Amino acid sequence: MSDANEARKKRGYAMRLNRATRWSALTACLAAVLLVAACNDSTLPKPPKPAQPPMPKTTAAPVLVTNGMAADAPSATASSANGGTAENTLSERITRGKYLARAADCAACHTSANGAPFAGGVPLKSPYGTFYGTNITPDKTNGIGGWTADDFYRALHDGMAPNQALYPAMPYTSYRQMTRADSDAIYAYLMSVKPAAVPNRKHDLSFPYNVRFGMRVWDWMFLKDTLPDASKGQSADWLRGRYLANALGHCAECHTPRGTFGQLDGAKPLGGAALARISAPDLTPDALAARGWTVKDLQTFFGTGIAPQGSAFGEMYPVVHLSTQYLTPDDLRALSTYLLGDAPPAPTPLPDRPDTLQLKAGRNLYLAVCAGCHAADGTGKPHVAVAMLGNSTVRQKDPRNLVVAILDGIEPQSFPGREAMQDMPGFARQLTDAQIAELSNYLRVAYGAQAGDVNSEIVRQLRQK
Repeated sequence: MSDANEARKKRGYAMRLNRATRWSALTACLAAVLLVAACNDSTLPKPPKPAQPPMPKTTAAPVLVTNGMAADAPSATASSANGGTAENTLSERITRGKYLARAADCAACHTSANGAPFAGGVPLKSPYGTFYGTNITPDKTNGIGGWTADDFYRALHDGMAPNQALYPAMPYTSYRQMTRADSDAIYAYLMSVKPAAVPNRKHDLSFPYNVRFGMRVWDWMFLKDTLPDASKGQSADWLRGRYLANALGHCAECHTPRGTFGQLDGAKPLGGAALARISAPDLTPDALAARGWTVKDLQTFFGTGIAPQGSAFGEMYPVVHLSTQYLTPDDLRALSTYLLGDAPPAPTPLPDRPDTLQLKAGRNLYLAVCAGCHAADGTGKPHVAVAMLGNSTVRQKDPRNLVVAILDGIEPQSFPGREAMQDMPGFARQLTDAQIAELSNYLRVAYGAQAGDVNSEIVRQLRQK
């Protein structure tokens, strides 16, 4: 009996060992498949092809969809009528591509200060390290001169360059929604600019983010064909604005919060996001209305950089300077319509007499260092300084942008139509953390209808970042 029991034990042990061996082998094979898939794009499961845009509920649905989803350059009326197909001549396609490249804000990441157009080198700081915008001129050694139109579309649509996976610092997560006709037009324009023999800078990323092949797994998990909408609508302007905001303008890349792995949080489209020391404001309809925005004011802001709610500064200044100021009036209206929706909420009025009795120290600071430019009553001075009364930054629930502006100041700004604003000095050296907190609270309560909840610790942290 003992020998039989011992034999059974050995057979059971062998069976368990075989099962363990098989599971180990299966796990190793699966890991190998994933590694091969990550390195070889052709073996990795791809997200499905983009779905067709939803048909609006109107009797003129086909026309509205093509006009709403194809980017119309000023002279592209014929192409928009036939669904956004390529223009009849290369010259027209290049002209259209230039307009689209501006709408897509390509220069912001690919043209450095005092550098050749589209020659790259722009630093893009992130929690994962610093990315550098690449050379996208027709230079065949350093740029995209060796790329085909198919290669270019695949980079925009799938995040794949001919020789490597791209990081989503290049916003293909938004550009994926771009039409092939618009991609081809931008490609034609870029192929027409002067080649620049400027080498690309290597990204400065920490491990494991510098392991590029892992991006194919990231794409498989998070790359979507469309982005969720922050507003509601079905008009021609709303559809067109959706394409401008979600695809070309890639607004979500800054204004939508991100998850643990850097993916866009689809549950909070355009709900605002932290960008190091500053925040990209909430652009949902209710949040915009709470800061006093209307469709007309947004249209003015995107076209000129200045509106009753303030002027573009910080990260938004180059967006207006390089991109939105060049949009047609129809596209400016469409973009603004999309952000607020077809039935925009009414802008929230400011209280007539806010209670500032407990904020005397902050008011005294305002009169001493701010009122000379922004006026004692906060109404500002034309061509000098914007109003604080009703200012969109002052009305933000998140105080970071206001505090950072007080600490760092704002450089002189030039806007379309010969409009300009003087530089605002920073007060990091002149004022203590407690004083900046007092000043911020006075501004928020007196001119922004916000809580006076800024404290010294908030200022200290922003000062040190």
